[in-house]
Amino acid sequence: VTLTEGSHVMLTCTYQTTYSGPTLFWYVQYLSEAPRLLLRSSTDNKRTEHEGFHAALHKSRRSFSLQKPSAQLSDSALYYCAVETQ
Repeated sequence: VTLTEGSHVMLTCTYQTTYSGPTLFWYVQYLSEAPRLLLRSSTDNKRTEHEGFHAALHKSRRSFSLQKPSAQLSDSALYYCAVETQ
């Protein structure tokens, strides 16, 4: 995703599982660093926040969207979504 500094950013993760209680994770990896956990959730429709980012798990849509109201140059990184099903 390429955007202007100060813009709203949203990354949407969609997943498929038959497991009713998955835990979803967002990881961030900055240049020359290892990935690190940014946010996690296993609770449906509950907003979680960390470092200016927020995300909400929507089990009915099987999605976990990461958002930041005002992206900064320092947010430039790779973002990974992962799902744990047990």
